[in-house]
Amino acid sequence: MLIAFNKPHGVICQFSPSGAKPTLKDYIDVPGVYPAGRLDTDSEGLMLLTDDGVVQAKISDPARRMEKTYWVQVEGQPAESDLSKFRRGLDLGDFLTLPAKARCIDAPAGLWPRDPPIRIRAHIPTAWVEVILTEGKNRQVRRMTARIGFPTLRLIRAAIGPYALDGLPPGRWRAEAWPPGMVQRGGHPKKP
Repeated sequence: MLIAFNKPHGVICQFSPSGAKPTLKDYIDVPGVYPAGRLDTDSEGLMLLTDDGVVQAKISDPARRMEKTYWVQVEGQPAESDLSKFRRGLDLGDFLTLPAKARCIDAPAGLWPRDPPIRIRAHIPTAWVEVILTEGKNRQVRRMTARIGFPTLRLIRAAIGPYALDGLPPGRWRAEAWPPGMVQRGGHPKKP
């Protein structure tokens, strides 16, 4: 089984209880599935969950370089020269990022309101940037935008490889097809 879930802001990416914060268990009542990758509590958007370790490894293994697409609302308005730094890779102090794609976009169509809303400063504009990575270290996108001088206000993962939010409302999930090149036979994915 493969599940696409639109994680709301403030939800912790685990099934076990964690104080007063909601977890995946509050939204997904499917036994035996586990996240294939994570999103920090302050981030929203697409998560994939599966009951199969082979599929989980295929999706989350950094060596496979599966693209992850993020919509990032930043404080300020980055120029092309700012975003070109993503394409060269950024030195974040403890590691150098792989080259990433980045471009300014309009606010995503059909975007839901965030709860709680982002902080707005009347005298500082905001912009949306699409960032596509082939890695995913802890809080990497937030650190990258801060490094070029545009702090992240809102972060939404829109896609993982061939899987996308495509109208999936926050807090909802749907079953997905197996990753390309794999089919489910007898409960286990195998090469066709």
